[in-house]
Amino acid sequence: MKTAPAPRRRARPTGTAGILFDAPGPKAKVRHNVLTLVGAVLLLLAGWFVWRRMSEAGQWDGDLWSPFIDPEVWTGLILPGLWGTLTAAATGAVLALAFGVVFGLGRLSERAWIRLPSAWVVELFRAIPVLIMIFSAQYLSFAVAGEVLPAFWAVVIGLTLYNGSVLAEVFRAGVRAVPRGQAEAAYSVGLRRGDVLRLVLLPQAVTAMLPAIVSQMVVLLKDTALGYIISYEDLLNAGFRIVPSNFGNLIPAAVVIALIYIAINLALGWAATRLEARGRRSRRSSAAPVTAPPAPGT
Repeated sequence: MKTAPAPRRRARPTGTAGILFDAPGPKAKVRHNVLTLVGAVLLLLAGWFVWRRMSEAGQWDGDLWSPFIDPEVWTGLILPGLWGTLTAAATGAVLALAFGVVFGLGRLSERAWIRLPSAWVVELFRAIPVLIMIFSAQYLSFAVAGEVLPAFWAVVIGLTLYNGSVLAEVFRAGVRAVPRGQAEAAYSVGLRRGDVLRLVLLPQAVTAMLPAIVSQMVVLLKDTALGYIISYEDLLNAGFRIVPSNFGNLIPAAVVIALIYIAINLALGWAATRLEARGRRSRRSSAAPVTAPPAPGT
């Protein structure tokens, strides 16, 4: 007696897409392609409309763009602003990383007199907008010392307090995500809790959370533009105040400055990708099995 063949089971899609949602069928694929085509057409129409309006307003005239091929404009106006942006961003990034490590580890402390104040500081500065902290740094310095804090340090303080608080949560989440066996193995060889955090957990947390850290560095870099409001000599100040006041080309200057910001952020993302790939390779090489050489005479 022949038995009916068992029905074939449709293979489940593997990977993240198969876990989060079902793979699209033929009709869904057609619908997605149609929506993609419609979106592309709408983007092209929007770009054409913007280009036409700028052309009618004379924003494509060579006289408005010619200053950006003059080396003196770059060396005298744009590059000093770029240097101001990079200096504030680099200083704020270093201080924010240090702030994040200190208060992130403070929130992981077993001592309440360290853990609770660390949590209050992080939650407080994470909830206050960066611009308010920049203003507060200047006004409080005047109220306490009778002198207005330089715009550079006001920007750096605001960037440090806000982004450092966010990074503290990033580091804390990264340490929590490290498998418990790592800490238990470190304790078993006699390391203390502080050494375990500093030597074992924190390096792995930084590696695991590197994309989030770089994303926050991009946010920090863009937040330097808030210094424009207190007349800090940064890239935005050069593009929206200094260059247009000399050549009357606000929109071309804004386009050039935006392209510079985009290039810097893309470079940061590229560097983070390279670092992450190098970290993965080093972990694989360190985890590779080591085979003993054959004994002589065998």
